[in-house]
Amino acid sequence: MKQILRYSIFAALTLIACRSFAQSPQTTATVNKDSVIQLYGVVMTSDSLQGLPAASVIVENRGRGTLTNDQGVFSIVVLKGDRIRFSSVGFKDNVINIPYDMQGNQYSVIELMTNDTAYLPATILRSRPSGSQFERDFVNTEVPADQLELARQAVSAAKRRVLIATLPADGREAVNRQLTQQAQKYYYQGQVPPMNILNPLAWADFIKAWKRGDFKRQDNTSDGQ
Repeated sequence: MKQILRYSIFAALTLIACRSFAQSPQTTATVNKDSVIQLYGVVMTSDSLQGLPAASVIVENRGRGTLTNDQGVFSIVVLKGDRIRFSSVGFKDNVINIPYDMQGNQYSVIELMTNDTAYLPATILRSRPSGSQFERDFVNTEVPADQLELARQAVSAAKRRVLIATLPADGREAVNRQLTQQAQKYYYQGQVPPMNILNPLAWADFIKAWKRGDFKRQDNTSDGQ
């Protein structure tokens, strides 16, 4: 008797659970169907009441939206309680809320967008100076004495010789030197290369270097070491 009673209770509970499971999708579908709203309207400028084309109509936190057409008209499906953001370049954003307790499944709006004014600093445009004006201004420009002295030191011959001797060769100079050495090697391949002591060009380079004081500078460097 007790086993029959247990089986009856178990069967009744199972039947109730199955009926509830079968009814729950219908209830959910009914709720979702009632909350779907067809939102449509027009986006216009507040000063001239003209349709604003290509304005964005975004449903916040849902990752979807639409754009207005050439006349500023739009249409989109939303849910009750959604926040709708209207935005366009040069205008301030507007946000509306779809009411939870609205009747029907359609909602129309006329959204007026206000210009977003941006103040830029004043800009003065002048024509290009002529050649005589540029020459006059260049000659009459006063440069501080310390800057002139720095400029003289930077372009002096002694400074340039020191930089040439101390700075390493860049990529272009290293490649040119390597190509020149290879060309000389291939040019005298299979024969004895001539000695520079009989080369007049080498003597000319030696005389120029001696006049510049390159050998004297090397002697001073060796004495300092």
